This record gives sequence, structure tokens and C-alpha cells, in this order.
Amino acid sequence: MLGSYRAELLKLRKRSAVWVLFGAGLVLSLIFGYLLPYLGYATGDDNPQTDGVPRAEILRGMLPERVIDNTIGGYPIFAGALALVLGAIVIGGEYTWGTLKTVLTQRPGRGTILGAQFLALATTVALWVVGIFAACALCSVGIAAAENGSTAWPSIGNLLQGLAGGWLVLMMWCLAGAALAVAFRNVALPIGLGVVWILGIETLLAGVVSSLLPGLKWLANALPGSNAGSLVFTVTDMASSDAPPGVRDAVSGGRALLTLIGYCAVFTALAVWTTRRRDIT
Repeated sequence: MLGSYRAELLKLRKRSAVWVLFGAGLVLSLIFGYLLPYLGYATGDDNPQTDGVPRAEILRGMLPERVIDNTIGGYPIFAGALALVLGAIVIGGEYTWGTLKTVLTQRPGRGTILGAQFLALATTVALWVVGIFAACALCSVGIAAAENGSTAWPSIGNLLQGLAGGWLVLMMWCLAGAALAVAFRNVALPIGLGVVWILGIETLLAGVVSSLLPGLKWLANALPGSNAGSLVFTVTDMASSDAPPGVRDAVSGGRALLTLIGYCAVFTALAVWTTRRRDIT
């Protein structure tokens, strides 16, 4: 397992797609967390998007005390879609390129290979979270210094809680992409289905349930996106009116945590079972 894990990390480090996906997530976090709010703050009354919002409140949203909000606020939808693509590329690429058969002839079993791939993905997602947090922290400090804002930081416990919650959200979507890649044995179809689900179907389904079928609210609250958004809402200090798309108080934080862990376990079990029981060609 250890040798396979090191090999998977090496492959991930060499793949340009991994760096492109990380760069996309980083750019999105900085644009929506700092660039656009700062432009709204700088233009003030001339910007209709910030009409009626005190400039001090806009500035407060970019200071270090809100760094966790800006780091993981986009994880349930936008960064989650990128994590799903990562999982599909890493697992599905072995089928597309025909390399899985070669790897399995070298000695490691199917479960060992898949376990090493999942551990490498977990490590990569953790590095994504830390990297995005570091960039957001630097932006927060720079804005605080430029605007004479407060440099107070959240407590260590709140920081760790927020980063761990963000990692779990991304890992859940990453494992979803991996499970789809194993099921379809390619890359394109899992990415298409997964991204459409995250960006469109689940949001549409939740809206239909809330407006037309309130009796099925329990179903909407059991969906992975709803629980991902609820966990992010719980570990941040966002108000419902300020929360980005996908972040909402649908279920309690404890329930969201257990549900996401359950989804991770189900996706992992499905991928392992399918890999062991089916012809890999």
C-alpha cells in the first residue's frame, strides 16, 4: 500500500490537470471572496450591487476574521465540481489509458491499488484546502493593512474546524467522481453526469421540493449538496442573506457531518465492490 501510495502521489504531482483544477479553484475563491467584494467596497455608492450595504460591512467580510468564510464558501458547488472532476480523472484515466491492467500485473491487488488512489486523493484535497486558505489569508492581511482594518483572526479551533469541514465536503465530491469513474470505466461520462448534478439537477430539485412538493423536503435534505452546504454554513459565521450559492441552513451541522461521512463510505464501498467484482477491461 505504501509503495502504491507514493506512486499515486507522484502521478498526481506530474499531472497538469491536477494543477489546472487547483488553479481554477484558487482563482474562483479569490475572485468571489476578495476581488469582487473589494471592487464593490472601493466604488461605494456608485456600485448598484452594494446599494444599501454599509461599506464597513463589506470590508469586514474581507478581513482575517472572515477568512474561513471566503476559503470554503464555494466548496459545496463550484470547488466541489472541480473535486469531482479530479476524482473522475484520477480513477477513470486508468481505464481510458489502459494502464490499470499493467499496474495490476506488477503485484498489488485491486483493493490495494484503489485504496492507494483514494489516500493520494485525500492528500491532494488536503493540500488544495491548505493552499486556498493560505492565499485567502494573504489577501485578508493585505486588505486589512491597506484599509486599516482589524487583523483579528478566528481561534485555532475554529480554523481547524472550518478547514476540516471544507476537506470533508471536497472529499465527498471527489469520491463521488471516483465511484462514477469506476462504474463507467472512463472519464468523460462521469464528469458530465457529476457536474450537471452539482450545478443543475440538485439545485433544481431542491427548489421544486421547497416550492411545490414540501412533503418531500426530507428527500432534498438527504442530498449530498444540501448536507455539504449545511456543514459549511455551520462551521462559518455567515448569515443566511450573505451565504454564497449552495450554502444554506438546511439541516443541523451534526446531521450534515454524519451524512457526508456516510456518503464517503458508500462511494468508497461501491468503488471497491465494483472494482473487485467486474472485469477491468
